Amino acid sequence: MPFSNARLDPARLPRLEELPLTGVSRAYARYRLAHSLLGWIPALVVLAMLPPHGPWPDWLPLVGAPLLAVLGPLHSGLNWVEARGRAYGLREHDLVYRSGLLVRRTRILPLSRVQHVETVSGPLERLFGLVRLNCFTAGGSSGDLQLAGITSETAADLRDYVLSRIRGGPDREDIDPHDRSG
Repeated sequence: MPFSNARLDPARLPRLEELPLTGVSRAYARYRLAHSLLGWIPALVVLAMLPPHGPWPDWLPLVGAPLLAVLGPLHSGLNWVEARGRAYGLREHDLVYRSGLLVRRTRILPLSRVQHVETVSGPLERLFGLVRLNCFTAGGSSGDLQLAGITSETAADLRDYVLSRIRGGPDREDIDPHDRSG
């Protein structure tokens, strides 16, 4: 078969913006809020416990503690808003994940490149019923796509679908990985 490299009309390509994305679990926003607040509390406690005089400027405990008391919840609130905007989409040949608040990031991972997948869940994530799905491609030591904020059921469905595609099983276009009926 001779080599062919036909020109494509960019106006006729499918638009990523037209892909309906599914929002991550609503519990993910609460998880991100709790995770962020738990990260700020130790710094606030340490700063509040500093004696007024020491090897630091005298104004540090007086200004630092109120500043952290404002910045911590503000940062946590932004984490909550960002988490509410995360979404993913599964297409026949790829997995799409959108994240970010000020800087939007859309990652697209071709399923044909996936070598293996894993699910990860820390103690706080388990408390909120959440799991991260890590998809790995050849040559990477960390996940090439980490889909955070999904339930364990959704993670299992997505993992099974991706594994069926990378194992070269039958074409599974007709299977909805979100369908829990069968």
